[in-house]
Amino acid sequence: MVSGVEDYPKKHVQQQQLHTRYKLKMLVLLILTNLLTVYIFTSPYFNLRPSPMGSKNHISLPLGDPTTLLDELSSTKEQLSISHSLIAEMHKKLNSTSSLVEALLTELSSRHGGLTEKEKGSDPVKSLNAATSDEVMLVTGPHKLPLGYSPRMGSDEVYPPVGGACLRYQEELAQYMTYEVGGECPVDDVFAQRLMLKGCEPLPRRRCHPKTPANYVEPTPFPQSLWTTPPDASIIWDPYTCKSYKCLIERKKAPGYFDCKDCFDLDGREKSRWLFDNGRLDYGIDQVLKTRPHGTIRIGFDIGGGSGTFAARMKERNITIITSSMNLDGPFTSFIASRGLISIHVSVSQRLPFFDNTLDIVHSMHVLSNWIPDAMLEFTLYDIYRVLRPGGLFWLDHFFCLGSQLNQTYVPMLDRVGFRSLRWSAGMKLDRGIDKNEWYISALLEKPMT
Repeated sequence: MVSGVEDYPKKHVQQQQLHTRYKLKMLVLLILTNLLTVYIFTSPYFNLRPSPMGSKNHISLPLGDPTTLLDELSSTKEQLSISHSLIAEMHKKLNSTSSLVEALLTELSSRHGGLTEKEKGSDPVKSLNAATSDEVMLVTGPHKLPLGYSPRMGSDEVYPPVGGACLRYQEELAQYMTYEVGGECPVDDVFAQRLMLKGCEPLPRRRCHPKTPANYVEPTPFPQSLWTTPPDASIIWDPYTCKSYKCLIERKKAPGYFDCKDCFDLDGREKSRWLFDNGRLDYGIDQVLKTRPHGTIRIGFDIGGGSGTFAARMKERNITIITSSMNLDGPFTSFIASRGLISIHVSVSQRLPFFDNTLDIVHSMHVLSNWIPDAMLEFTLYDIYRVLRPGGLFWLDHFFCLGSQLNQTYVPMLDRVGFRSLRWSAGMKLDRGIDKNEWYISALLEKPMT
């Protein structure tokens, strides 16, 4: 989205600025002249009397009593001082305004290159209409309520929910909202997700249809779907490096780093996740569930749940888990849904889409770690506390940090949030060497009942 001010030529804005300064100076001079004139003509010592020669009338300003004259001079000096202060204040405000205008012009000049030469020289309003998509205006602007003012909302208009950071990436937002209304949406999953990870979340809605997979087949029936690799025809492969699930499964053997490298191999390590408790960092699901009365863990949320195996294990125990995931060069969200599980495509930065005191358990493995800025992480932890019911469980699974951060940053942070520790484990991460001083934390935390 492009701001309307961006289309004003720089020369036009500078002329307006100089014109404003000129008018302000003239106004100050006019006020001072009028004040001086009023003072002269209202002074008790002012009179019109004949000159000693009697030839002409002229204005005479007698000296009068020296004490009175000094008082008058002091009063005049005080008034001039006040006027000087007012002028200084007005000058200060003018300088401030000038600075703001200059900052605005600097930013506008950096963005001005997106328009053609013809558009730059055209009328500003027309340029705005030409450069700004109607869809952007519809999706970010207010909409009047058809029935007028709503006491429930306290307003007569509503704004579509769009992430605040979207407005900081106006060119990308305009690109995302460029499509044929009623037609097929661009296959821009990677671009859209990059916007989300920058903070443009939620993304605005679009009035177009996503591309449909060719030769789509019905999904595998439940419960077999929990541990069955979906057919390739179930998704659109355009955004991903791999173009089949076979490629994703074999990627675990490839060199280099991939997010959740072996998550798509349901016959590999996924098959044994959370089934065994080693008494250290690896907690077992059954051992965790035994900390609560039987049947009281019913619904929950898995933050950044990879391919959805945690939700699958919980589903086998009649517990419903909603899994959030990002499609980082792999169709994680689609894969979770193909397994017959509930997936949502949101980042860890977004406020959890649940009401207060509603969930029985929240789980996160690897995602919550020291890559998240401290302030943002603390907001996330408080948000987890918010959505958990009293007595609900927060399973912090393999939280990664440096040894220097463990007691200085993260233990105090968790204490501030207010969880009660039911189980706590810390162990060194040794795959890159002991000298790296890298650690994992696994913890089972409870939201207090009172």
